Amino acid sequence: MSKTNSYNLNNLKMMDFKDAVKQIAERAEKLKDNLQTEEATKNALVMPFMQALGYDVFNPLEVTPEFVCDIGIKKGEKIDYAIFKDGQPIMLIECKHWRQDLTLHDNQLLRYFHVSNAKFGILTNGLVYKFYTDLQTPNKMDEKPFLEVNLLDIRNNQVEELKKFHKTYFDVDSIMSSANELKYTSELKGVLSKEFSNPSPELVKLLAKQVHDGMITPKLLEQFTTLVRQSIASHISDTISDRLKSALKTETSEMLQSTVAEVLTEEEEEGKIFTTEEEIEAFFIVKSIVRPKITPDRITYRDAQSYFAIFVDDNNRKPVCRLYLNSETNKSIAFIGDDKKEIKHKIQTIDDIFSHSAMLLKVVEKYLNHTQAEV
Repeated sequence: MSKTNSYNLNNLKMMDFKDAVKQIAERAEKLKDNLQTEEATKNALVMPFMQALGYDVFNPLEVTPEFVCDIGIKKGEKIDYAIFKDGQPIMLIECKHWRQDLTLHDNQLLRYFHVSNAKFGILTNGLVYKFYTDLQTPNKMDEKPFLEVNLLDIRNNQVEELKKFHKTYFDVDSIMSSANELKYTSELKGVLSKEFSNPSPELVKLLAKQVHDGMITPKLLEQFTTLVRQSIASHISDTISDRLKSALKTETSEMLQSTVAEVLTEEEEEGKIFTTEEEIEAFFIVKSIVRPKITPDRITYRDAQSYFAIFVDDNNRKPVCRLYLNSETNKSIAFIGDDKKEIKHKIQTIDDIFSHSAMLLKVVEKYLNHTQAEV
């Protein structure tokens, strides 16, 4: 093992588990294109992962590479790694090159599982880790994993599940108690994903009967299939929008005091202009909406006595919009037309700014296109 590899293996011992997993993910993203062989994948990605789980990859009493699993008359058959606890194998790991798809068909892991005392099998290419056990038939590995983790797209709840395999916390009963739930939750998510994108006739009929009293004819079924697909998409969109608003309000409320203090102009300090919390919150809403088109630091504002203006690059020739929020009963958002005249739209609350997202994005895109044309 090179000094470069032993780098991290020692450092991982000192880290919080979540940080260790994050570092391995960053390392994988950085190094993967330079890993030309399966052996390189093992050394650069898989061994640090085992080390992050608390196992000493240099101690054969904990991690045995090329572990021998005799199968019937076949002798000397080997699996890439076996992790041991109290002298018994607890996990078998088979590795592939990072570019290779992971499948159990004709796979050594599937064959070795039933001749070993190990309760868990892991199939990995260094980026994706699939965890298997024997939920359906004792001593026979399930064909589907109960946990699948992609280090390049890992979620917090998956980190918590991975932590259960750490040497410090490893407990077969604890893992098995959640494995069944994880397996079916994963499969149900897959079913829901398919149903959301292409609702089955059974689902359409089930939902249609909730809103239609008559018989579901083939013509009605076709009509309701389209309606169900549209309703699902709309519900998901509304949910995402609501969560964005909620998160934005939470973040904004924590930043308001410091932000207002930082952006006070000399006029404000003299009492001529006062930037309200509502205006600052509206500013953050606009920034979040246009973020897909432009980096947030390029969106700025200037407060005036009668309105609150938002610009690109703090340039008064690049107005994004003007907000009139000083009145409790007469709020509006205004856009500057090509004739330099304002086009006002009445809003009830600053949440209504979201309904003008398309126009905000269009305005920003216009400035970006002008910049590219000039270049």
